[in-house]
Amino acid sequence: MSKVLERKLQKVTGDFRLFAKNFIKIIDNNGESVPFILNAEQENFTNTMEKYNIILKGRQIGFTTWSLAYMLYSACMKPDTSYMIMTHHSKVTQSLFRKLKKMYKSLPHDHPKYGHLFPQLDISNRDEMLFKNGSRIMVATAGGEDSISGNTFELIHFSEMAKYPPENQEEIMSTAIPALAKNPNSKIIIESTAMGYNYYQELFMSAYRGTESVWKAHFYNWLAEAYVKQFKHSFDEAEQWFKLNNQGERMTAKHLEKDEIELKEKYGANYRQLMYRRYYIQTNSLDKFQREFPTFPDEAFQTSNKSVFETGRIVERIQYAAQPLPFNMVTGLTPLLEGYLNKNLFIYHLPKPKVKHYGGVDVASGSGGDNSTMTIMDAEGQQVASFYCNDIPVYRFTQVVNELGRYFNYAYLCVERNSYGMPLIEKLRKEYQYMNLLKQKVFDQKGKKKLQLGFMTTNTTKPTLINDMKESFELGFINIECIHTLEEMKIYQDNNGKMGNKRGNNLHDDLVISTAMCVQALKQAKYYVDI
Repeated sequence: MSKVLERKLQKVTGDFRLFAKNFIKIIDNNGESVPFILNAEQENFTNTMEKYNIILKGRQIGFTTWSLAYMLYSACMKPDTSYMIMTHHSKVTQSLFRKLKKMYKSLPHDHPKYGHLFPQLDISNRDEMLFKNGSRIMVATAGGEDSISGNTFELIHFSEMAKYPPENQEEIMSTAIPALAKNPNSKIIIESTAMGYNYYQELFMSAYRGTESVWKAHFYNWLAEAYVKQFKHSFDEAEQWFKLNNQGERMTAKHLEKDEIELKEKYGANYRQLMYRRYYIQTNSLDKFQREFPTFPDEAFQTSNKSVFETGRIVERIQYAAQPLPFNMVTGLTPLLEGYLNKNLFIYHLPKPKVKHYGGVDVASGSGGDNSTMTIMDAEGQQVASFYCNDIPVYRFTQVVNELGRYFNYAYLCVERNSYGMPLIEKLRKEYQYMNLLKQKVFDQKGKKKLQLGFMTTNTTKPTLINDMKESFELGFINIECIHTLEEMKIYQDNNGKMGNKRGNNLHDDLVISTAMCVQALKQAKYYVDI
């Protein structure tokens, strides 16, 4: 082999992109075998991937194809390494494995100059390709046999993880991380379209929000460059359909609806993409389009029509919610509150002199289940702070409520008195002499009206409580900044008259309740102390 050819070969084998372009063939939409040239999104991921990667995407951008090619390249170039891809269904698993085998067969094994680069197979069965250089590629199905334990992998790819059985998702991940090879090049890739609220959604949004996650979030929306070629035929169909329904005219500015104008002006959608979107919605639904072809992550995870709060408004609010103030911008906190700041306590706006503030409080046991929460707004309905913690004992939470209430100009507080709320109210009033507390009018057994501290939530009062919050939020009377509150609102449902969060692990509604309590405090607009 000449030195020139040897240098070229080293360049190609040292770069996955060049290897794929020169050696790997894939079948395109026209059924033709073509070189695998990475699209813009695959190129972006290749350049930005880290050790732990989680991808949310629209349909058919090509990450499984990328992953199969990357595993094949790595197995050929790195002896004695192992790779695995897992899917949600056995038929999908076998389809991907056939695709991998076709890629392997397309390699130029008999080429006189570089056929030696591609190791021969020792084993090729239904779920494994074992190469003579000691490397192997495995496929597996979620919910099937455990293919992870006892193995060590250079790369693990969980494809369409949101479709895995919900009860298996977290367990699969806890098994996978110890199975990752202990070297700087090993990687895990989780990739999926959205499928409601589950472990995958929680993992992605945590990474996307940047809340101390080890995962790097990658998001690719339906305006990705990959769709220009991948969906060309569908785009042509959509344009033809649009012309038939608009006197032969192609879409222009005069045809745009409100949401289409925003997509064009804010996200850069072109008319061809917008015609396809309208065509898809006509043949399916807007909800399905937003799940399969999201413009931004929160849109992908919108759920059912059981939601109490208008999901579209929540998603829009999330886009503009203020970030909590950094530590160095918050002054005057007590040592206790400083310890919780930007961990459990989030302050969005500092208190202004002589401005009245109102708060809502929901109390939990502090045993690691539900959160104890507090929401504070100013007199205009602007949220200024939120607190949530699931392992704070009631006596300590009472101290937080007292100190945070006083920090915000001795806020007028509405405390849910159910269960653990009553001990907090008594301690707050008797030990801390906190006087600015909401009183609820009730009747005793003799029919005499009296006032009691706090708000008692019952089957009768809860619908009113939540509807008052819904009205205040959707009419713009309150401005919520807390992302976690907004996330809880998205899954707060009305199931045949029974209101509460969507069932599932780590799904809570405690911030919804404290915010609803805050709205009640705002409605009363009282203040029992001078400021």
